[in-house]
Amino acid sequence: MMKKIESRLREKFPMSKDRILYWQDRGFDYFFVPSWELFEAVSLLKSEFGFDLLMDLFCVDYLNYPTPLPDFMRFETVACLYSTSANRRIFIKSYYPAEAPEADSLVPLYAGANWFEREIFDMFGVRFKNHPDLRRILMYESFEGHPLRKDYDIKKRQPLIGPKN
Repeated sequence: MMKKIESRLREKFPMSKDRILYWQDRGFDYFFVPSWELFEAVSLLKSEFGFDLLMDLFCVDYLNYPTPLPDFMRFETVACLYSTSANRRIFIKSYYPAEAPEADSLVPLYAGANWFEREIFDMFGVRFKNHPDLRRILMYESFEGHPLRKDYDIKKRQPLIGPKN
């Protein structure tokens, strides 16, 4: 099934076919899809292959990674999709640049992506285009910065929230 998915993705995205990668690791299936193709690729996986559940969506910051990565690969999002009919799980990875990282929102495909994307925005600063309500979810509105970025100064003083008189 995974080879069929890989060939279908390469067929659907001919301009990116050399960038679409598939590999297995520890019994899990992974696909790398270029960030500009992510929404359409996930849409295809949902409609044609029955991956009807977004189990998780998270972000990784590769700043100061032991193996140096180019600046356009600073952030990685990983979407874990699950097919309830086939009892199959896959992970879809995409990279984003250090400066102004931006992804297409998956909320139109999976309503549950709403809070995942808000958390990624709040903690890492990755913006999601066409998100219905992209605002902080864990930190307060006047919080400055994104605390899970590896270049965030943990000694930084934040504006305090006090009583409103």
